[in-house]
Amino acid sequence: MALVRGGWLWRQSSILRRWKRNWFALWLDGTLGYYHDETAQDEEDRVLIHFNVRDIKIGPECHDVQPPEGRSRDGLLTVNLREGGRLHLCAETKDDALAWKTALLEANSTPVRVYSPYQDYYEVVPPNAHEATYVRSYYGPPYAGKSPACP
Repeated sequence: MALVRGGWLWRQSSILRRWKRNWFALWLDGTLGYYHDETAQDEEDRVLIHFNVRDIKIGPECHDVQPPEGRSRDGLLTVNLREGGRLHLCAETKDDALAWKTALLEANSTPVRVYSPYQDYYEVVPPNAHEATYVRSYYGPPYAGKSPACP
């Protein structure tokens, strides 16, 4: 699955309210994963953004959260989810926070469709499709040479 946006953000834990720096990846299927580093191999958790965001507040609109030490309030993002959860994030700059807000709102409202040339139509990509394995049927010999069955 294609990456829509990736980058470092600070994330506030829900229990102890400590800030931790994670690599975030917003995938085309509408999931937002956060990882230990930019290789995006060791996932800590993920949030389904697609049709799940109620609203996003940035900067001074985030009244109930303090930014990480040494960071500006302008970089804050609060993502309020429909199921009642909240995700408190902090970007390096106000522009980064605005770019993340725009990407998340677009991922929330836009159905993702992929064109299938074999069936000649666009199909909706399901959530968590970035973990899917696609197996393509192959018509023809397994390699360019002659098949052992052919004389």
